[in-house]
Amino acid sequence: MEKSVRYLLGMMLALFVMSATAQDGNPNMSQYRLGVGDKILINVFGQSDLSMETRLPDVGKINYPFLGELKLVGLTLSEVENLIYEGLKEDYLVNPSVAVSIVEYRPFFIDGEVKNPGGYPYQPGLSVNKAAALAGGYTERASRSDIQIVRERNGQQTTLEVGVGHLIQPGDIITVPQRFF
Repeated sequence: MEKSVRYLLGMMLALFVMSATAQDGNPNMSQYRLGVGDKILINVFGQSDLSMETRLPDVGKINYPFLGELKLVGLTLSEVENLIYEGLKEDYLVNPSVAVSIVEYRPFFIDGEVKNPGGYPYQPGLSVNKAAALAGGYTERASRSDIQIVRERNGQQTTLEVGVGHLIQPGDIITVPQRFF
């Protein structure tokens, strides 16, 4: 009985944390939308000629065997899987098994009051604090309360005021301002 109560409490806590994370504006990587610079792997089981690894170019389209140009920027991985599945099942394969995964995310950028501003490889679960650590740490004049992130959403750039614990997304531009005494 005590074990089931602890299990139930643990599940409730996990749901609360997931809910708080979603409300905080932190990214849900299962709904991650592909962008220019992401490197993906398309695997069609048993069909090596239809499997490929590619980086999404500036135009956001790739040339895929039998299907021609496919616009992938802005789609989730499951949407890409479905797009390829539907395209192949009509004329080429009976029931294709398609899997799409991200090999390498596009970089994020950090500037302002960090020791080594620039672009860095994105890793899931990266917070502003961790991004600053990758950039050599904060300078002695860095403000840790007025940090801005410029993020592209649906083709529009939005600016977010965030704290050091906020999770970042691929392609984000983080600006750490100088503090004033």
